[in-house]
Amino acid sequence: MRAKVKEVSVDMWGGFKKVIREVFPNALIVIDRFHVMKLVNSSLNQLRLKLELKGLKNRCLLLKNYVDLTPEERRDLKLLLKASPCLSIAYELKEELRDIYESSTTVLMGMRRLKKWLNSALIVFGKTAQTLKHHLPDICHYFINRTTSGVMEGLNNRIKLILRQSYGFKNFEMMRQKLLACLFI
Repeated sequence: MRAKVKEVSVDMWGGFKKVIREVFPNALIVIDRFHVMKLVNSSLNQLRLKLELKGLKNRCLLLKNYVDLTPEERRDLKLLLKASPCLSIAYELKEELRDIYESSTTVLMGMRRLKKWLNSALIVFGKTAQTLKHHLPDICHYFINRTTSGVMEGLNNRIKLILRQSYGFKNFEMMRQKLLACLFI
């Protein structure tokens, strides 16, 4: 059964690859796009803090996708980015990466666009860009089937919520029954 698993979507933690290769020898490793964007957003936020542009509103504006901003938020973002050309470049790179994920239709197209993006991003994002470059082949596997770990992440969050709301279990079987009842009914 394990040999039939075709793809596994994970974050960039190094231990996953070794385990996946042992447990699912035929599976393609896909670095989840959410984790790639999370890493870039974290670097963007670090740059914001380094430039001493503090404030939750600034953070939210930078981390939100441009297409999801209201007209007022777009105006505020424009003012923020005008105050810092370096932050403006980093934000544009973040949005370009998001667009690569949204609009690349083939692995080759995704690979080309990501390589070009990485060359631009090295100056602004440094270590983050190096990390992404290291994982590039597995990041590009996303473009084959657009596989993500979103469903599993959601399931894990539901399990954590159920366990937290249950205030502990006396035994494993009770926990198992509660999880099965809540998750699959």
